[in-house]
Amino acid sequence: MKKMLPLLLLLPLLTGCGARPARNTYRQITQAEALRMMETERDYIILDVRTPAEFAERHIPGALNVPNEAIGDTAPAQLPDKGQLILVYCRSGNRSKQASEKLSALGYTNIVEFGGINTWPGETVSGAQ
Repeated sequence: MKKMLPLLLLLPLLTGCGARPARNTYRQITQAEALRMMETERDYIILDVRTPAEFAERHIPGALNVPNEAIGDTAPAQLPDKGQLILVYCRSGNRSKQASEKLSALGYTNIVEFGGINTWPGETVSGAQ
């Protein structure tokens, strides 16, 4: 048994015990930070995850509407680049967090969630795109 002890002690290291695979996550930022990013960054998507009716009522100019409920087990066709910067918002911040978590789980690596349009300090427009 004494000869087996060193092997038993090494076994957890060899099998990766305790090591967890890296999990994709999203970042949360303030709306002021999101506004600054929209002014300085290039090649990003503003993603509105509310319903089409809510989107038509009022949204951030240039935003793409993919309802939270439509994000499932497969990547949305409207978001083909999983490495692209995607700025996510909804009405109050709840659905944008849910959608950001789902997108991260689908392998998107550059998700930034910034809350809801209810308190958005920037420009908004009405009408469907």
